[in-house]
Amino acid sequence: MATLKYHGHSCWEIESDGGRVLIDPFLSGNELADVGPEAFDELDAILVTHGHGDHIGDTEIIARNTGALIVTNFEISNYFGAMGLNSHPLHIGGGREFPFGHVKLTIAHHGSSGPSGEYLGTPAGVLFTSHDGKKIYHAGDTALFLDMKLIGEMYGPLDVALLPIGDNFTMNIDDAVKAAEFLGAKVNIPMHYNTFPPIQADPSEFVKKVRDNGGGGRVLDPGETCEI
Repeated sequence: MATLKYHGHSCWEIESDGGRVLIDPFLSGNELADVGPEAFDELDAILVTHGHGDHIGDTEIIARNTGALIVTNFEISNYFGAMGLNSHPLHIGGGREFPFGHVKLTIAHHGSSGPSGEYLGTPAGVLFTSHDGKKIYHAGDTALFLDMKLIGEMYGPLDVALLPIGDNFTMNIDDAVKAAEFLGAKVNIPMHYNTFPPIQADPSEFVKKVRDNGGGGRVLDPGETCEI
């Protein structure tokens, strides 16, 4: 069994038999986040999908406080490695088994630049598999793309798909509903909405449309958890 907890925007915490993992910890400066970086004193890994500030977020301070391994693309791994932080590089299509679970990077159609505009590689989605076989797909920031169907076919059945719905920078609700159809996950949960004015969206509309389409969906508010 694994527990999934939402911390707002695209930040998720996974606790499983392998340990505790955080994805895209944008907490400081996020009024919708339920916690700050100081809430994490024990952590096995931080997974980072791409270099934008609302995804790298508090990775540096949390990694320094906890000693967590940063798992991300090659360029972002080097970026944090130059700060003296412990990191492991992957790249699109690559995966690796870690003590806390298996991590594979998937395609995401977006950008990836750092705080000063530096190139930080290719954006990614993350497919996380716990030791007991629970599969969580975090799409990262992305447009809808047909290869999501391959992700569902090759690596499914997925237990959870975490999908951006906020439009403007990513998929909108209707695109995310189609993504849910392609992926075939048991539960589809929206993210990356309402944090900033350009990405206002109604998560209940997404869930209704997913369910009307024959899929499973639910909304998690920041601080809320669900068991997988």
